[in-house]
Amino acid sequence: MTRAERVGPHYKWIALSNTTLGVLIATMDASIVIISLPAIFRGIGLDPLAPGNIGYLLWMILGYLLVSAVLVVVLGRLGDMFGRVRIYNLGFLVFACASVALSLDPFSAGAGALWLILWRIVQAFGGSMLTANSAAILTDAFPPRQRGMALGINQITALAGQFLGLLAGGLLAVIHWRAVFWVSVPISVVGTIWSYRSLRETASGRRGRIDWLGNVTFAAGAGILLAGITYGIQPYGGAATGWGNPTVLAGLIGGVVLLALFCLIETRVKEPMFRLSLFRVQAFAMGNLAALLTAIARGGLQFMLIIWLQGVWLPLHGYAFEDTPLWAGIFMLPLTAGFLVAGPISGYLSDRFGARLFSTTGLVVMAGAFVGLLLVPVNFSYPVFALLLLLSGLGQGMFSSPNTSSIMGSVPAEYRGVASGMRSTFQNSGTALSIGVFFSLMISGLASSLPPALSSGLQANGVPAATAHQLASLPPVSTLFATFLGENPIRHLLGPTLSHLSAVRRDALTGFGFFPGLVSGPFHHGLAIVFGVATAMALISAAASALRGRHQRADEPPRPTPKGRQWRKAPSS
Repeated sequence: MTRAERVGPHYKWIALSNTTLGVLIATMDASIVIISLPAIFRGIGLDPLAPGNIGYLLWMILGYLLVSAVLVVVLGRLGDMFGRVRIYNLGFLVFACASVALSLDPFSAGAGALWLILWRIVQAFGGSMLTANSAAILTDAFPPRQRGMALGINQITALAGQFLGLLAGGLLAVIHWRAVFWVSVPISVVGTIWSYRSLRETASGRRGRIDWLGNVTFAAGAGILLAGITYGIQPYGGAATGWGNPTVLAGLIGGVVLLALFCLIETRVKEPMFRLSLFRVQAFAMGNLAALLTAIARGGLQFMLIIWLQGVWLPLHGYAFEDTPLWAGIFMLPLTAGFLVAGPISGYLSDRFGARLFSTTGLVVMAGAFVGLLLVPVNFSYPVFALLLLLSGLGQGMFSSPNTSSIMGSVPAEYRGVASGMRSTFQNSGTALSIGVFFSLMISGLASSLPPALSSGLQANGVPAATAHQLASLPPVSTLFATFLGENPIRHLLGPTLSHLSAVRRDALTGFGFFPGLVSGPFHHGLAIVFGVATAMALISAAASALRGRHQRADEPPRPTPKGRQWRKAPSS
């Protein structure tokens, strides 16, 4: 009798429900602050758009993602060595403690922001322990015939959590900024108690030595690289972005060098943290490549949709800027609905018919939705927009569940923890990279077209030419983040100058139509670049998915395969 059988026939459903709760709260908290940032910064008395404060804004968003991208492989490997359930349970406890600390921030201004950023990093550490081991726990608990369904529910819940976090942040921020963090406390406390009481180790931990040199070089390389990308978004000197900043360049080059050194180390040590030999498994290698590119495209979609809705479409339809964060989350619900519908269904069907058909088709559907978003005008008809969001959600759901099942089922059982961590690393790194890539594309597009439009528009409404030229010459990142934070960009830019204008001019400049009408042309040019790149990434992902081969699970008996047609299990070293 196997260890999985000894825990009882219902244990797999307990494991599914608990790990689904874990990844839901972990991924919701990754995005819940995005919509609620205006309320949070108002609550601690800090203007995030003031000179020198944009760093607080970026690290509130990216700190959680950076830690998640860097640590999941390490924590997955520790799960293989010391027990996946043990590391997972500890993750719930760390997450609960960090949630309490976040909700009790005793400081204000910069000190308050640093408190939140540091405890968000601790919270991300706990969340990484959850996400790094949840897929491995499910793969251990479920038989192959049900594994795709279980991983599908788990994975789609994780992806849906990113978008549900946007909605929850908007709703809770209206109540109180601390409520954004309070909501995690009871859920994480209940989850901690439940996981410690109900989850059992169903796979034997394989003791071994910790690859300290590999851990340090990977954490340092990935951390420095992603930090460089974070600071690359910020303006430098007279440039709209910081990609020419020597510090950013040093971070990018240094991060790549350290990661190359890490890969060399992993081929030399006896018990590596990042088992590169798993990439000899075709389904594992191609599935992770597809997951990385899809995560970049999906992250770009998420942030561009928020800016599109908050900065242009919602104000044009009469929504006050301060109300747009909440309504942006509501109007993006068709995307989440598509995830929730397609994920479990495609996961179930992939158990019977294989992952390649569903994951590849899903990516093609996703690419088609990107093309549709390219073609609609900035001031779109919402039913058409909602249909495109639904198609994108359906496509991503069709891809994610079978792809996760294919990746996790393709590796030997003793490497499932590290495989789960590697998969999460690619996914989380893709989300972090997408912010740097797509924000830079959008900012670069606006830098060439927004200043003349802004200068002429301000002068036409009575703003002195010198003031208009000065404001138009500012880097567009502040204007972009103002819309992102639900603030009226023109009110933010003009400030005291508004008091010198007539009431008619003032109302015209700060009304619903001026800024959206002014920025719609330059913004659509930037959207065309962003969605064009995202379409290309989705199609390349589809090609990688199609090349995963006719998948054979690592825990199933081998079947005859013509030589050279399919890669096999990874070697043990």
